[in-house]
Amino acid sequence: MPYFEALGFHLAGFGCTTCIGNSGPLNAELEGIILENDLFVASVLSGNRNFEARIHQSIRGNFLASPMLVVAFAIAGRIDIDLTAEPLAIDPNSELVYLEDILPGHEEINDVVRKHVRQEFFKNEYEKIFDGDEFWKSLSVAESTTYKWDENSTYIKNPPYFEDFRLDVGKPADIADARALLLLGNSVTTDHISPAGAIPQDYPAGKYLIVKDVAVADFNSYGSRRGNHEVMMRGTFGNIRIKNQIAGMKEGSFTIKFPEKTEMFIYDAAMKYKAEKTPLLVLGGKEYGTGSSRDWAAKGTNLLGIKAVIAESYERIHRSNLVGMGVLPLVFQEGKNWVSLGIDGSESFSVTGISDMRPRKVVHVRAVKSDGAEVNFDAVARLDTDIDVEYFENGGILPYVLRKLIAEK
Repeated sequence: MPYFEALGFHLAGFGCTTCIGNSGPLNAELEGIILENDLFVASVLSGNRNFEARIHQSIRGNFLASPMLVVAFAIAGRIDIDLTAEPLAIDPNSELVYLEDILPGHEEINDVVRKHVRQEFFKNEYEKIFDGDEFWKSLSVAESTTYKWDENSTYIKNPPYFEDFRLDVGKPADIADARALLLLGNSVTTDHISPAGAIPQDYPAGKYLIVKDVAVADFNSYGSRRGNHEVMMRGTFGNIRIKNQIAGMKEGSFTIKFPEKTEMFIYDAAMKYKAEKTPLLVLGGKEYGTGSSRDWAAKGTNLLGIKAVIAESYERIHRSNLVGMGVLPLVFQEGKNWVSLGIDGSESFSVTGISDMRPRKVVHVRAVKSDGAEVNFDAVARLDTDIDVEYFENGGILPYVLRKLIAEK
């Protein structure tokens, strides 16, 4: 470590840091230059996530590499370098230093592994994993059969998934007079949908935390606050790089609220629609929900009041997650999409044929424009199996499981 530290590399943390967006801030002066000049800058990381705004909101390009290459690129200080031919740096003796001079060989690495990666280390740690450290043992916990929610907590809140829960399973209703919350293009990832990375203070989640007297320096990340649905709802579709075409391709978490035609944050619009009892839709393109699938991409979609997503195709796990949260995934019929149908997001949508659902059923969508003109098209319900249909009819997998447990008692 002394040699690494001499080069500027310090141990900053353990576990998920970079890939979940916990690398910390950039140098303030450097970030100011990036923002002022709208620069496209890049990072190199050894994690497994490189989506837009995930690593840092001011860094648009992220390259995945081995840990050793991360160090090499950092020494070089630039991404546009041929590491096989160009020197990384010049040492204090004015000698050129190349990658081959510092990159260890396979045998050297294997020697270190044999010496320092030993079975007893893992055995010793995992034998006491349930004991907890002094902080864990000093926690004050009241004995109870149920969890005692702390109303003042900004990290963990009682989620609303079982509000209005009933034992009987009614048939799902058709969707009437819904509005489009987002109109999206191809390859929208779950990083665009699900809250990830840093929490911007001028976005709904940041404003919520400020009202709760949380200092900006203590915002932490969306990942750390995933137990608080109030934060996560506000961060759903909250990626600063998302482009909602209802908002004219403006970058960030914005939409147009109809019929007022007022621009606002996506969360704020969703809550206004909810107060008006207006159901919501999302329209997407190909490979909707691609990338790293996470539960909050579907949970947040549900909590915003989105009843269905209509896309050209889905990433398979995100489709399944939507079904598990009671959101209906629909696909346009072959060769059609919202662009070819002339939809611009200002329409009022109705979806019929939902009440007697079966796997892969064709439903009908009617979109009515403000001048009364109609766009009619069919879509296929991507409820692929009988159990998908059951989950959907139950309002998602959570109510389904609860009904099963109660029925078994």
